[in-house]
Amino acid sequence: MKKRLAMLIVLVAIVVIALLWWRENRRYDGPVQQVTASAEQIARGRYLAQAADCAACHTASGGAPLAGGYPLDTPFGTIYGSNLTPSADHGIGRWSKDDFFLALTQGVAPGGRHLYPAMPYTSYKGISRQDADDIYAYLMTRPAVDVAIPANDMPFPFNQRMALIGWNLLFRSQDPLPASSQGSSPQWQRGRYLADVLGHCGECHTPRGALGQMDLGKPMQGGDLGRFMAPDITPHGLAQRGWTPQDVSRFLGTGLAPQGSAFSEMHMVVDLSTRHLTPEDHQALALYLMGEQPPAAVPVKMGQGSDAGRMTYLDQCAGCHAREGEGKPHVAPAMRDNATLRQADGKNLIVSVLDGLPAQQFPNGESMQSMPGFGERLSDAEVAELVNYLRVTWGGLPADVTAEQVKALRK
Repeated sequence: MKKRLAMLIVLVAIVVIALLWWRENRRYDGPVQQVTASAEQIARGRYLAQAADCAACHTASGGAPLAGGYPLDTPFGTIYGSNLTPSADHGIGRWSKDDFFLALTQGVAPGGRHLYPAMPYTSYKGISRQDADDIYAYLMTRPAVDVAIPANDMPFPFNQRMALIGWNLLFRSQDPLPASSQGSSPQWQRGRYLADVLGHCGECHTPRGALGQMDLGKPMQGGDLGRFMAPDITPHGLAQRGWTPQDVSRFLGTGLAPQGSAFSEMHMVVDLSTRHLTPEDHQALALYLMGEQPPAAVPVKMGQGSDAGRMTYLDQCAGCHAREGEGKPHVAPAMRDNATLRQADGKNLIVSVLDGLPAQQFPNGESMQSMPGFGERLSDAEVAELVNYLRVTWGGLPADVTAEQVKALRK
């Protein structure tokens, strides 16, 4: 009897797993949607899609806008952004607006297929229905691009979407990300909606747990993006690196501020999202990030770096960043007041020195030239000496970066 019961349990489990696998992998063949919308709704949807930074993850390098294929490298494998054009076979052309809202807020696509939380539905779950419908109207009135995206490259068991049922039970219903600043005014509330919901800033700037969930106890206190770190953007963290609300607002609109220029993923955020927002929304975001009573920006206490670090800087860096770190317009940002030099964790600075940075374009004709990587020119000890010189001289930090840290960050 016990043996039969065990066999029955195993059989039921196999059937359930098979059904779940079928649901997660079957092709959805719902009717093709015909969407009409007013010019005003489409314009609102376009603005909201930019505020939500849809293009960053759903546009491949050199690909058609929103046609998917952008690789997202995660600790669990590589996930490719989906096609958001109204293609019936490869995009969302068969999705109703109810389907779209469910996917956006619950992470479930039509037919019951679960989306990986690289699509930030844990943040988007706070979106208003009207805003979701406006984004849907905008996307569904774009040209359809019939391009299939690459298959995700994820090892077992992470390639089994049915496992997301358990992940969602644990984390999807969590409370929203706690506010990272203090305030209550309509402008502060608008900034919070833009940052925590549409802009999903916390998805990068909040630490994550072992299963990839945001640590709600540390909102906006910095996150690991792999090669780079997303810095702490709490009021305290920003003020410690010299930021003011005015500087934050300017940075969101232009990618440039006295604290430096946007680079890596943040340059993409500015280029595809925040620079398109209104000045009023830039100000609302800055108000929320810094709080209604923002802490005073902490002035940097410049020190005296080592002679060896100084010599390396003059030999390798001063040609672009200038002899005394004042920078050169359209060439390289200033070292003085540079927020990257003031981050307690030196990872971003070390990686920038090792790998270099690509040339970058900013609004209003502003630009920065490419920065070569020095990983092949300098030894681990020389990179550490240079980084410590920069941090001590213009960052007001101790010379605590070691050659071992540099070695660990080499590709």
